[in-house]
Parts: sequence; structure tokens; C-alpha cells
Amino acid sequence: MPQPPRRPAAFAVTALMLTSACIPSPDRAEVGRSAPPTRAGRPGAAPAPTATGAAATPSVPAPPPPAVSEDAPPSPPPAWQVRTVTPSAVDVPSSVYVVRSGDTLRGISEKTGAASEAIARVNDISPPFKILVGQKLKIPGGRYHRVGKGETGIAIARAYGVDWLRIAQSNQLEEPYILREGQRLLVPSEVEVARMSPDERAAAFRVDIEDLISGSEPALATREQPKPPVTTPRTVAPTVAVAEPRSFGGRFDWPVKGKILRAFGKIGSGQTNDGINIAVERGSPIAAAADGVVAYVGRDIPAYGTLVLLRHGDGWISAYGYADSITVTRGQKVVRGQTIARSGASPYSAEPQLHFEIRNGLKPVNPLSYLPSRG
Repeated sequence: MPQPPRRPAAFAVTALMLTSACIPSPDRAEVGRSAPPTRAGRPGAAPAPTATGAAATPSVPAPPPPAVSEDAPPSPPPAWQVRTVTPSAVDVPSSVYVVRSGDTLRGISEKTGAASEAIARVNDISPPFKILVGQKLKIPGGRYHRVGKGETGIAIARAYGVDWLRIAQSNQLEEPYILREGQRLLVPSEVEVARMSPDERAAAFRVDIEDLISGSEPALATREQPKPPVTTPRTVAPTVAVAEPRSFGGRFDWPVKGKILRAFGKIGSGQTNDGINIAVERGSPIAAAADGVVAYVGRDIPAYGTLVLLRHGDGWISAYGYADSITVTRGQKVVRGQTIARSGASPYSAEPQLHFEIRNGLKPVNPLSYLPSRG
């Protein structure tokens, strides 16, 4: 059985400005710089709705809250609903800045309005990000949003009427995808937004797993650190960013036993299954496939029903859809084999089953390549 490759944990560029997300390393380039994953084709998904106005939301009925077992407290609303964002981006012209005594990239960012990460990239400045007095720095022009404490990528994207993955790609954000207060993000210009198609506008108000992974955690204060996971079921405030494990244990197990109803990959009609669907009797326990931390519990993606996301460290994530009830909460530490939910059925099919995914960063991989053989 192929073992998931161990990758060094990605670090925020705190040495640069203590307010940044990561600049992609070469082995993550396909995640940070590739085109955003297609929104077409999710497990049993209905056709995606469209909107015609920049601030229009898709006409998707609000799903009911997930059933919660007696072992877990009810989940609070997600962070992007608790803290909405008012658009306040500033247009920054391209220019040249001459470094003065006492300057830092953080300080130059404050003076010019451009993101320090963008300044570093365009000037080929690498860690530890040293700059010299008299050095001429290119200041990349653009429309920059200054992140406030508690703001999420999803909420920022909705404020400007664009897809969050588009912003994440433009800023080459990387794991752990936790923003910092004062960090500046390049957002599409008003002209670009005006030229967007109706489907592109609608995408800004749809949430997908890629959004939950990269844009759902609230921004931290400048020197604040993510909170360690709790060891027992307990409500973690949506305004608190949760730390993921430092490293992956290197092993996944089957979350349930049952035949595979739908395999990984293309399933026709332009749709793709990002995981596998496993037949299982309704109400059966769903086990954590590996040690980890609960990153998300909710129903914000209708096609997945009640969904649980676990972070396992080194960018590895597992997803469990179609749950009938849940036994864990966001921020809770779990161990491999621990019951995290009870199985249900697809929102678009009455057949009891579990939708299960394994992701390496934003990229879904075939779970069968990482699970033990059942033969």
C-alpha cells in the first residue's frame, strides 16, 4: 500500500512580517499556483445555481442544522457568518521605493499599501528577507484589502463578490492558510469584477471543500497563535483559529466497512467524484481515518449533507459526508478509529452511504491508494 509522503510543515512568513500567509514552496506549487479546482461535479451534486448581480446569492434553500448526538454540543455558526467584511480595499499604483535606514518589509507595506509578500516576490527577496539601505524595490500595483482580526478568506471574498480560491491563488497562499491582522491581500479590480460572468459571480457565494480548507479560519492578531485542539467535546468559538497537528502519523484506515458504490474520479456528464462512496447501514459509526483535529462540522455544502473535515498534519485532510449525526465539534482532537459521526444518506439519494475523501492540501487523491487492502 503506498504510504502518504511526509512533507515538511509549511510555515507562515512570520519572519517577514508576523502577519502573512505562506509563500509556496516548490513542492506545493501545483496547489498554490494552479487554476482553482472546477466547481462542477461534486458527490451527487445538483446543478450549480447562478446569479446575475455582483452581490446576488444562489437560490439554494438553507439546509437544516445537523443532528447532534448527546456526546457533542451544537456547533456554532461558521466564522465567515459571525464576522462579515466591509470592502475597504485601496488601489495602489506601481512604483519604486528606495529603502531607508530602519525600513522593514512590513513597514514598507504599511507605507505603500502593497502586500509585503507581493513586494518580496516581485523583488526576489527570500528568507530571512533582508533589505539594504538604498536598495530600490519594485512596488507591485493592485487593489489591496487589509485583513482585520477575525476576518476569514470566505468573508473577504464575499465582500468583493469574487471566488475565494481566486484570491488565494493570486496571493499564492499556502498551508496553514491562516490569515493575520494587518496582512494585505491582492483582490480583483473593480473592472475585473464588472467583467465577471454570472456563474463567476455566483461562485463567490458558494462554499466548497477547497474554501473550507483554505478560507474558513479566522485571522489572528499579529502575535497570536492558533489554539491547541481540545481533548474532549467542547464548543470552540468560531472566532478562534485552531491549530492542526504538527505532523501526519503516516497511516489511514477505513472509516467504515462496506462495498464501494462509486469510485474516485470522473463519473460522466462532466462530473467528478473527489472521493469514494461506501455503502453502510444508516446509523453506523464513522471512524476517524487517522489521528487529527476536527477542522469543520456543518452543512454549508448541500451536496455533502452533514460534513466533517479532519486535519492530520503536513497538509493531509480527510472528509466525511452524508453523516446522519455527529459526535465531535470543531477544534476537537481525535484519534484513529474514534467515532466522529453516524452514517446517513446522500441528500440526492435515499441509499445509506458514506462519502469519504482524502486530500493532500487542496488536491483530492484516490483514497484506495492510501487505505489498507481489504483483500
